[in-house]
Amino acid sequence: MDPKLEELVTSLLYEGYALYPYTPAATKNATPTPFGIVYPPAYATDSDATFDHLRIDCYVDAPEDAPLSGEVRFLQAAGDRHQAVPRRIDVDEPGTQEFDFGEVQGRIRLRRDGDRVRMCVHNLTPFDVPDADRATALGSALLSTHVVVRLGDGRFISPLEAPGENVNSFPVLASDDDRAILGAAIVLPDHPQLAPQSKGGLFDSTEIEEALLLHVQTLSDGELEAIEDQDPAVREMIARAAAATPEDIFKLHAVMTPSPEPMNMPGEHEIEIGGRTFQKGGKVILRLGTGGDPHDMMLNGRSATIERIYVDVEEGVHLAVTIDDDPGADVMRSSGRYMFFKPQEVELRP
Repeated sequence: MDPKLEELVTSLLYEGYALYPYTPAATKNATPTPFGIVYPPAYATDSDATFDHLRIDCYVDAPEDAPLSGEVRFLQAAGDRHQAVPRRIDVDEPGTQEFDFGEVQGRIRLRRDGDRVRMCVHNLTPFDVPDADRATALGSALLSTHVVVRLGDGRFISPLEAPGENVNSFPVLASDDDRAILGAAIVLPDHPQLAPQSKGGLFDSTEIEEALLLHVQTLSDGELEAIEDQDPAVREMIARAAAATPEDIFKLHAVMTPSPEPMNMPGEHEIEIGGRTFQKGGKVILRLGTGGDPHDMMLNGRSATIERIYVDVEEGVHLAVTIDDDPGADVMRSSGRYMFFKPQEVELRP
């Protein structure tokens, strides 16, 4: 697997693995809380919100003989504490194969029909525990299940452009050449990537990294001792987070990467309504009448500039304006925070 994709999948695999303050005694750490759970069939049938399988369904633009392979990654619960063992299964070619890791068994199927590619993961683990709760079922489940499918030639079509019948997974393009697709347990954009300034996964269900690094610095001696009794994955994560310097944390604060693409300037340039022509940049006087609220009374008669002209799905026109004598007009304009009025609520200025 590409090193960047490997790092991404590993990070996703442990999302929800342990929650701050990461101590075993914390109520929210009583059971694992990852996404992408594939339950044993006997348990999954009792609820529409639980699944005994996972499926990604994608489309390709590739020769019929293009090599096709895949990989399945998941965590398997192990031990008495909140702990798991990472599992990896390689699928070298289309077909069906079964796996058995003792407490969990399953089947993987990879197939191509024309321009359609499907990969399914089924949990086949026997589970005969009457009235079992979720915590018990997790011991026989595939936790945080992720799949990767690769093409040796051609490319995958973005699932955003050609959505398939996916179950319990959200596929996205995962390589620069679009020859890899990632079935993620959470919704991601095409070509997801880890932030270069990140210090690594912190397990806490996509919580803000900067906040978690700061919180780790405040853990008490007692909490740190309790964490030492957990599995190596949590201990390593805490050690890495605790080693973050103020400079490391500052690099995570309010980071914005300018897009190389031009800004999207939505809306109409001009529109004619009832013989009047409204243009972006045009001047209007607000005429809000006398029956409005105090805010309308303060704005009535004020001069404003049309910044955007929007037409909704019902053909209604909305004029987005800034108030000319508002000291904060430049801030409102640059941040896109406009005031909206109907054409009948304004009068064109010459």
